[in-house]
Amino acid sequence: MRINQNVMANNASRNLAGTNAMLGKSMEKLSSGFRINRAADDAAGLVISQGLRAQVSGLKQATRNAQDAISVVQTAEGALNEVHTMLTRMRDLAVQAANTGGNDAASRTAAQAEITQLATEITRISVDTKFGGTSLLDGSYGATAGKLSSFDANGSLTFAAGNTINVNVTGGSGAVSVSLAAGTFTGAAAAASVESSVKAALYATGNAVDKAAADGFHASFDAVGAGGAFTFANSSTAAIAVTDGTGTPLAAAANGLSGLIGTVAAATGTGGNFQIGANSGQLVSVSITSTSAATLGVNALVVTTDAGAASALTSLDTAIASVSTTRGTLGAMQNRFDSMINNLQVTTENLSASESRIRDTDMAQEMVTLTKNQVLLQAGTAMLAQANQIPQSVLKLLQ
Repeated sequence: MRINQNVMANNASRNLAGTNAMLGKSMEKLSSGFRINRAADDAAGLVISQGLRAQVSGLKQATRNAQDAISVVQTAEGALNEVHTMLTRMRDLAVQAANTGGNDAASRTAAQAEITQLATEITRISVDTKFGGTSLLDGSYGATAGKLSSFDANGSLTFAAGNTINVNVTGGSGAVSVSLAAGTFTGAAAAASVESSVKAALYATGNAVDKAAADGFHASFDAVGAGGAFTFANSSTAAIAVTDGTGTPLAAAANGLSGLIGTVAAATGTGGNFQIGANSGQLVSVSITSTSAATLGVNALVVTTDAGAASALTSLDTAIASVSTTRGTLGAMQNRFDSMINNLQVTTENLSASESRIRDTDMAQEMVTLTKNQVLLQAGTAMLAQANQIPQSVLKLLQ
């Protein structure tokens, strides 16, 4: 018998320490509800579950974003409902004014006064309808892509379908939106394309000042320097200002106007983009057209004459159809956001279940483990006590 090394006691102590550590982990898992409380518990599982947890959190926020989008759409559509009501009333007044057999001049004047006030109120609604501090119905709501592409080092311009350049003629028709032909034009070809499009648009307005501006408008390409520069000049007496797709004027020059067309911002306008997913780029855009009286074409209705009343009816029918289209679009968007919310909630539920299977404690299974460790702890303690008593038997040999 040996007393310097109590192998049995050492073995019992080692097993008891392991059991004690396992018992501590079982209690930690049961008390926290998590199978993974630190990376050491399951390094790979932690990485996977943390990614799922981030997705779930992002989806919950995306759901709230979609609900905000519904609130925006409902706010705008509610205001447009009142605009519809006023347009209908204006149409009734126009129909009344057109009844010359039963209305005298005073009656028509009264109808005209009410129509004027209603038109003013429509414009006020378009300006004052806001969600927070963001205007909804003045035409600024919605992300609008930049109109002109960037001017590259080779001196070429790329125009996509629908790209425009805005020309403002003082004394003429004012702002004129010029549609550019789609395609890529290099150097002089790009200048010729812009010039042709601008002149055609200005001639189409029919105003003598516009035509004078068109005759004086000239676009040229100067290849001097890196990339070159496009120059816009106007030799007519009419003042002309050229802006890029964002509405930013190009630099003025003494002979008219000149400047380099640089990269146009990716988007203009305020609001409009809703993040409806947990990942980058998962956006839905909402754009709302202006519903001012001027945009709807009802800001200058005249019902005091037969021709004016007839024209007013046509304009009001067009305005009512326009507002109906906008409301229909907003209603469709609301239904779409409702579907998005349902999908986001289902996805959140499924990802939460996946994350739970990896990270959460299986309480029933862990209770079995805890019970086992408790029994082993008691047995190990007893065996360590017995092992520590065995060296005492050596004393009997010394008696």
